[in-house]
Amino acid sequence: MEYSQQPPTTEPLHTNRQCFRKPRFADESATMADAYRLMNDAVIRYGDDPVGTMASLDPRAPAENYRDCFVRDFVSAGFVMLLEGRSDVVRTFLSLILRLRGQQEELEGQQVAPGVLPASFRVITLDDGSQELLADFGDRAIGRVAPVDSMMWWTIMLRAYVRDTAFAHTPEVQRGLRMILSLCLQSRFEVFPTLLVPDGSFMIDRRMGVFGHPMEIQALFDMTLRAADLLTIDEGSHWLIDLAKRRRNVLRDYVRNYYWLDIDNLNRVHRFSTEMFGHDIDNVLNIYPESIPEWITEWLPSEAGYFVGNLGPGRIDFRFFSQGNLLAAVSGLATPEQARLQMATFEKRWDDLIGLMPVKLVYPAVKGAEWRLMTGSDPKNSPWSYHNGGNWPVLIWPMVAGALAADRADLAQRAYEVAEERLYRDQWPEYYDGRHGRLIGRKANLHQVWSATGLILARHMLEDPSVLWRLALTDDQWSQ
Repeated sequence: MEYSQQPPTTEPLHTNRQCFRKPRFADESATMADAYRLMNDAVIRYGDDPVGTMASLDPRAPAENYRDCFVRDFVSAGFVMLLEGRSDVVRTFLSLILRLRGQQEELEGQQVAPGVLPASFRVITLDDGSQELLADFGDRAIGRVAPVDSMMWWTIMLRAYVRDTAFAHTPEVQRGLRMILSLCLQSRFEVFPTLLVPDGSFMIDRRMGVFGHPMEIQALFDMTLRAADLLTIDEGSHWLIDLAKRRRNVLRDYVRNYYWLDIDNLNRVHRFSTEMFGHDIDNVLNIYPESIPEWITEWLPSEAGYFVGNLGPGRIDFRFFSQGNLLAAVSGLATPEQARLQMATFEKRWDDLIGLMPVKLVYPAVKGAEWRLMTGSDPKNSPWSYHNGGNWPVLIWPMVAGALAADRADLAQRAYEVAEERLYRDQWPEYYDGRHGRLIGRKANLHQVWSATGLILARHMLEDPSVLWRLALTDDQWSQ
């Protein structure tokens, strides 16, 4: 299957197609061959060096920044490169992102906080043939929201890259790590150990009611705090290492206790007393039982559970956000028993959460007046589309990783087969629409690179589950 058109050639986007060599999987499928072709054609070069991959090769992509390399999008491609002997590309990418911190500009008169890394970058060819790098810290993004998750995904990839700690101990990386951890751990007007973020600041990059303390950010925050062990121990960082370890322990206890929902906890919330003051109370966040949505009482399976989407004073967002739950299972933020029950939720609600394309980003979709108020009447986030209940192929790798970590290889294989069957035929869509992901997204790009690299990475994990440990995705308890 060849691409119908080539992307514009005004920027140095192509590499030699032999840059990455396909490993010999058990079977040589046309799907895998096409996934590798898409990844190779998307590689961006700066000078002679490959430094990342474009988000999409669709020549009809509506947004200009799909030609950028997004930090979060490159993660699955970077992991594949690490597994296939191209760690040099990942090292160059990690170093380049640190260099781009110097391009931070004021947004509406407010300086972006030190430690925030760009959401994306591009390579521009000037008239004289020289090249420049241009980073986006939210100053060009839709909605003008600075990314929170870029610095977290960068840190997670750093841990995956670092086996020889010499690179991690370079002054540039040490300074970058200290700035990231200092930003995450700075004092705020909060009593919670979770991290407060605005709407649109991570994968759900548009208004979707995810402001506050979304589960996905807490899972990434937990994984980021692990990076404190890469800091050299000296007077300038000893306090930061200790603070990160303490914060991580408190964060884990808090998330496991307060974000977790199973039928017993739902019954507790249903019978909560409110307006209670003091330390020894059950309803510490003053959640009103009347806020429980009707759908959850019948949808939540017995002998299953999951982490709710968001939590704050007087508020539980009961929606199921897949990536936060899956990353929690992989990293050990979820206890082994919680990870098992998460997978039971996927198994018993397969049609809702997997359907015809793994994996639904959030369930259920918001509709009607709630949709108008929550999204600002965003037509791209209409019910069961895009971030409002769309199915995202890139989530196949967290699904496979989470299932393997929970000892449910059967679910990992089942989800992979669903994705493999359609993605090649549909030309690698960005996302799918519909309650069960039956339709290609109305405004989805084709030839979306992370849809392809996510499938390659999932295949690596299925072939060799130790990949989770080799990429430093699993916590210590999983690597025993």
